[in-house]
Amino acid sequence: MPHSYLGPSEASHVIKHKDQRVGILVDVSNMYHSAKNLYRKRVNFKEVLKSAVAGRRLIRATAYVIHTESEEETPFFEALSQQGFEVKMKDLQIFAGGAKKADWDVGIAIDAIKLAGKVDVIVIVSGDGDYLPLVNYLQNTTGCLVEIIGFRQTTSSKLIEESDDFENLSESKKYLLR
Repeated sequence: MPHSYLGPSEASHVIKHKDQRVGILVDVSNMYHSAKNLYRKRVNFKEVLKSAVAGRRLIRATAYVIHTESEEETPFFEALSQQGFEVKMKDLQIFAGGAKKADWDVGIAIDAIKLAGKVDVIVIVSGDGDYLPLVNYLQNTTGCLVEIIGFRQTTSSKLIEESDDFENLSESKKYLLR
């Protein structure tokens, strides 16, 4: 039976089957700022989780959040927990000059590497191109598939290119909250 050529968009979709074990790592800050800057809305993390699992066996879903002194994000963190995420929190660092720093890149990378031996698929919910070395490492040394979920406009094109699958959150309003 002759097989037809698949264009780049069709070729990038991997087959997802129910027996695959999935680990999901969400860079909440990256997603929050992307949705806010692109649409002036918030991310519907419950829908993102459902999409990331895609009917497969969820082993772990971790949401990485930044805790500020204001405490106003506490109800949001509780909601993430109720939706099935393990919430890992890091305090916002404020330096003497007023500069602020808060990112989970290294923590997410370490957790992904630790999780890789227990899952078939790692889903990184972030558009940050800093994850490119992680994606390459996971694919080349662990045998894991690596899927990226993010907003196309704020996701590194190299990250999309190197991932085994990419889901564009901009394609559906169900991923956004008012």
